[in-house]
Amino acid sequence: MRVVSGIQPTGSLHLGNYLGAIRNWVRMQEEITASGNGQCLFFLADLHAISMPHDPAELKSATLEMTAALVACGVDPQRSILFNQAQVPAHAELQWLLTGTARMGWLSRMTQFKDKSGKNREGASVALFTYPVLQAADVLLYQATHVPVGEDQKQHLELARDIAQKFNVDFVPGYADQNQDVAGVFTLPDPYIPPSAARIMSLRDGSAKMSKSDPSDMSRINLTDDEDLMAKKVKKAKTDPEPLPGELAGLADRPEALNLVTIFAALADIEAEQVLAQYGGQGFGAFKPALAELMVSTLGPIRSRFVELKSDRESLDAILARGAAQAREIASPTLKAAYDALGLIRG
Repeated sequence: MRVVSGIQPTGSLHLGNYLGAIRNWVRMQEEITASGNGQCLFFLADLHAISMPHDPAELKSATLEMTAALVACGVDPQRSILFNQAQVPAHAELQWLLTGTARMGWLSRMTQFKDKSGKNREGASVALFTYPVLQAADVLLYQATHVPVGEDQKQHLELARDIAQKFNVDFVPGYADQNQDVAGVFTLPDPYIPPSAARIMSLRDGSAKMSKSDPSDMSRINLTDDEDLMAKKVKKAKTDPEPLPGELAGLADRPEALNLVTIFAALADIEAEQVLAQYGGQGFGAFKPALAELMVSTLGPIRSRFVELKSDRESLDAILARGAAQAREIASPTLKAAYDALGLIRG
């Protein structure tokens, strides 16, 4: 089992990132390490970040800060491979090789391009349009067997599988013949949707995901927020005047209330029903302080570790360099096989 996943180093990690993805990275790391039969590769997607307008100095700084944040959250560079894309040129190389296999129609249907380009699609970068091909390269390069994805990312993993399948059929003799046991250049990765992945919404709008792109800082809990600011944001989080119900069905039309209950359950690592069993019938005047206390006790140690790490540039550089060297070694055979399959002469 080989798990591959990445995160863009754009802005600070927030609670949604932690509960929806990073905590599960750490859990997968623990499970795979304990089994002794697998490997985790986690990367900072700095090449993806340049698909949108960016400040170069901020990107460099954010990459190092995100590295510190991931380690503070529990990603262990001694047990997982942690690196940034730009130090592994094979990502960009394989993307180009795969663009001959990817089809315009496939990319045109990607919802992320439609969302991020908005009404000015003619003004969007080519990188934004071909972003999913780089995502495919990110996982196919390492023969990933499993890729952690949220519901909104399934489409991109399906595209990666389509590209891998077409490449294997087109360029690996005998692969398409079901009567022959012929391995392809690429493994077709399966989605891994962690059972404990929580979908965390904005503190200002229960129908929108918590996001670092939201102009309101009060909409999210950043892992860099101090204890007072975390408590303030929870106190000011949008709610409604009704008390919490005793059962989950009672939150069906109350997105902000459901969000706070979901956050509490995720932080406490219990089911939402258990939260309502304890706090059902109580108003938010009682529930919010309890949520703030739980949040501070859970995230406080992570923040302290992050503050300590982010100022140690030498250690962060060493972590990324070591991880990139390991990643390049793993990627090399796949990249060579792709060149060979395409009939390209490579020195």
